[in-house]
Amino acid sequence: MKIEKEFSRFAHEYGKYNVIQEKVAQKLINELQSQPKEILDLGCGNGAINKKVFWDYNRFTAIDFSQKMLDLHPKSDKVKCNLGNFNEDTLFEELVKENYEHVFSASSLQWAKDLDAVLYQISQLNAPISLAIFTSNTFKTLLETAGIDSPLKSSEEVSYLLNQYFRCEIEVINYELSFDKIDEIFTYIKKSGVSGGRNVLSYKQVKALMRNYPLKTLEFEVLFVRSL
Repeated sequence: MKIEKEFSRFAHEYGKYNVIQEKVAQKLINELQSQPKEILDLGCGNGAINKKVFWDYNRFTAIDFSQKMLDLHPKSDKVKCNLGNFNEDTLFEELVKENYEHVFSASSLQWAKDLDAVLYQISQLNAPISLAIFTSNTFKTLLETAGIDSPLKSSEEVSYLLNQYFRCEIEVINYELSFDKIDEIFTYIKKSGVSGGRNVLSYKQVKALMRNYPLKTLEFEVLFVRSL
């Protein structure tokens, strides 16, 4: 299933499950050194960043590839919600014509088809950045138990790419989310968007993993980057 279809499929339930994404968005806002008036949010989802902006701004441009997510995003005369995919050069051909004072992206860039190319395109916007990217130690124990490799890049790989295009500060934070029952873990993975719609296990493999998974927690590793 394509990633954008999976996000759209569970968009109406996303707010119940995006616990870690909310924490990530809040950290990006808390560490901001300014109050930009012209804001761009790439992969905005249902508006986690916008909901946490506490200052007055002139324009908030929200970009997402899921129309159902955009339908859930806060609306106002100052908020512009656009359907767009950061994997497509045509999006940046339009964005580069605008002047943004700050670019956010929380919990979405890990699903870039070519992260190197997307980071280059973001650098061409010539604006300070606040980004959060999930890395390969997310679901570490679960993936090890299943015997599969993470589809995400390591924090070292992401850091290397970032340093090619930005003068920035990088911090890696680990989170843990606890559950009462093992089946709640798999419901969370499916509906939170963290898996990016990638179904790497068969139904039989998932049932075996539910029997063998030694924890009632999920691990997350998030790389935060902000301009210096």
